[in-house]
Amino acid sequence: WLSNLQNLTDLTVSDVNVKASGPFVILARMTKLQTLTISNANLTGSLPGHLHSNLTHIDFSNNRLKGNIPPSITMLDSLQVLNLSSNSLAGEMPPSIGDLISLKNLSLASNSFSGSIPDSISALPSLIHLDLSSNQLNGTIPKFISQMKSLKHLNLANNNLHGVVPFNLSFIKRLEVFKVGGNSNLCYNHSMVSSKLKLGISPCDKFGMPVTPPSKDSSADDSSDDDYDEGDEEGSRHKKEHHHGPNKFVLGVAIALSSIVFLI
Repeated sequence: WLSNLQNLTDLTVSDVNVKASGPFVILARMTKLQTLTISNANLTGSLPGHLHSNLTHIDFSNNRLKGNIPPSITMLDSLQVLNLSSNSLAGEMPPSIGDLISLKNLSLASNSFSGSIPDSISALPSLIHLDLSSNQLNGTIPKFISQMKSLKHLNLANNNLHGVVPFNLSFIKRLEVFKVGGNSNLCYNHSMVSSKLKLGISPCDKFGMPVTPPSKDSSADDSSDDDYDEGDEEGSRHKKEHHHGPNKFVLGVAIALSSIVFLI
């Protein structure tokens, strides 16, 4: 029945179950819509293949949407907020995402997006908030991110990113949020970034690979192994001594008896 509200300019539906086969069924006739939020609504289906160009805010977070990001979204010149976090979306981030020239907030966290971070994001001059965490993104972190003057929130945690973090200390301190932990093959240049920042990743070696510092647990295991070996060696020495003792005693008794017999 929501689809009958054709003159809506703002729609917010949160924390209730929406029984619809997909967003398009609801939105198709809402030609005047500017802000759209359907979040935590158990919404299924895929993202709409057609959206009206006057939308400035889209929030489909915490639903059960599947599929990829359609071209219809990347054609919205006036879009300022795009939040698709916590769904089951997949595929690669489209290169055309750089066409969203008004975008200030982009959150695609907690989905199954793969591939590399597209270079076209560098064309988003007003981007303040970028959250791509908890996906399956791979490749290296693009250097252009450090040149994004408006950026304040950067979360790339829990992906499959690798290589050296291309940021210096001054860029990181300029950010209000910076997270890159949970990328096991990602490391930082210790000459550019202080280890006191606790980034959740290892420093790089001279080959640009993560250096894994020895853990206390492994040290304890090593020492316990050494103790075990030493104790085992000592125990076997006692066994040998204990084994040789009775042999010498028997030999002595045998010699004594032989001597008595000889004297008799």
